[in-house]
Amino acid sequence: MIRLQEISGDLWDYHRDGAVVAITVGGLLNKNGLCAMPRGCARQAAERFPRLPYTLGEQIRRFGPHVFDLGQRIVSFPVENSPYDMPELKIIGQSCRELVELCDYKGWPEIIVPRPGCGQGGLPWQEVAPVLKKYFDDRFFIISSGEKS
Repeated sequence: MIRLQEISGDLWDYHRDGAVVAITVGGLLNKNGLCAMPRGCARQAAERFPRLPYTLGEQIRRFGPHVFDLGQRIVSFPVENSPYDMPELKIIGQSCRELVELCDYKGWPEIIVPRPGCGQGGLPWQEVAPVLKKYFDDRFFIISSGEKS
């Protein structure tokens, strides 16, 4: 069984240093077709990249909530149907599978993933970690806030 590679720090420091980062999102679109990104790393991404809610909203409208390469080394990682719902382990598992497939296709050597569903989503890390271990290999680094390792 693979041991999850855990790191700490600011997701956006790793992004600035050239890493591909995943942002945890829901599948809710507002009346203008923008993806609702009201909290956590999704909100931070929307603030840094103002077109991101539109880009992700368009992908969700056309294909449903999935892992998408959103450009600028940012990847969506669905954890819930709506940011107002509780994250679901089943959705996290599906996102893990899709992210591995995308990384295989793109040839990315590493990707930084926040603890999906654990921050403001409220899931306990002890429940989420086994799901990630099932899919992720040594290309995946799970980040929690704190000092950069």
